[in-house]
Amino acid sequence: MEYDRQNFADSSKVFLRRFEPQDSAMDSSNVVLSHLRVSVKANFDVKGYPTCCGTTLLADNVAQKDAKAIQRLKNAGAYLVGHTNMTELAYSGLGLNPHYGTPENPIVEGAIPGGSTSGGAVSVATGEADIALGTDTGGSLRIPAAFCGVTGFKPSQQSVSNQGCWPLSQQLDSIGPIGKSVADCRLAWEVMSSSTSTVAKKQSSTELEFVIPSNFGFDDIDPEVTELFDQAVSIIEAAGFKVRETSHPLFENYKELPVWHFSAVESRHFYQSHFDIDSADLDPRVRSRIRRGVEIDDVEFEETKNARRALIDTFSTHFTNKVVLMPTVACKAPKFEDLVQDADYDRINLLCLRNTTLANVLDGCSISLPFWGEMFPIGIMLTMFNGADERLLEIAQELELIFANRDR
Repeated sequence: MEYDRQNFADSSKVFLRRFEPQDSAMDSSNVVLSHLRVSVKANFDVKGYPTCCGTTLLADNVAQKDAKAIQRLKNAGAYLVGHTNMTELAYSGLGLNPHYGTPENPIVEGAIPGGSTSGGAVSVATGEADIALGTDTGGSLRIPAAFCGVTGFKPSQQSVSNQGCWPLSQQLDSIGPIGKSVADCRLAWEVMSSSTSTVAKKQSSTELEFVIPSNFGFDDIDPEVTELFDQAVSIIEAAGFKVRETSHPLFENYKELPVWHFSAVESRHFYQSHFDIDSADLDPRVRSRIRRGVEIDDVEFEETKNARRALIDTFSTHFTNKVVLMPTVACKAPKFEDLVQDADYDRINLLCLRNTTLANVLDGCSISLPFWGEMFPIGIMLTMFNGADERLLEIAQELELIFANRDR
């Protein structure tokens, strides 16, 4: 497989397949998504269509029934447009797919869309869908949302059923939406979770505080991203919110965690029963990552999981009523030509995933809001503890309005 194929951006590669016109299975008492078009990432089961997960090795994997999230969307009146393109098996934050092509970034010519929910973000940014259904293992909703100038929401994992969704890492995967606005994301999440209050809120008498980590998330950051992020912070402070930059041991401990264990071990365990994980038909960059799972024995993986649990406990205990505030991605959307060499691909992939993966490991909820400069947007990322989804969405809607009014 030659990687020069991945330099070819093709705007027609947003959808892997369109769905046939459908009669909605909506519940007449709950049609909140009536007439809204929803695109579906290619790792969700839709009855009668192949769930290919962006790989040719699952091209004949026809779903026998709808995924749970699909059922809920249909019951709420959504019109499903089609399966969108994605990184093969969701194993990258960049969105490249050498088998089906890669949709070009709709804002920056010659740039990648971000991934792994690449087609989903582009479908919303270009108006081909109102909402995109996707997954987020280490930022796969929020990264492409940031690069494409839309909103991506990673809910608390347990709030949306993963039944009928093919995983990358069962421990880190979350199912969520991409939309043009926070309201669109919130509406889709409420439908999929079948509740506006799926988990209890933690109450605190402490004033809400935005926390910017001084010891995480800003190394190797593009100067243009720093400039726009600083503008956003100034706007947040001017609106009366408390913002504090601080160093916390949680972030130092997080940096010591071998996060790659989760996807490498769990993807290998899952997919080896479905196809040959050493197949030459896999993208070599995906195959090499799956193969790394054999390096980790059960004892070492259990140690990694225990270390993660400790981080989750610390985050839940010490960050109640706090919002971790960072750029969603530390760089602008890379150009296709920047990713030809494996070393560059690996470095940029890790940089793109660095900030977003934090929320998955900490089992939190997180949202990326677009913040526009003159030429391109960045993502402003808000992250809170598990179960704080409603509060996070409320805060995000406040900031969305503040950002929209900044030049008025």
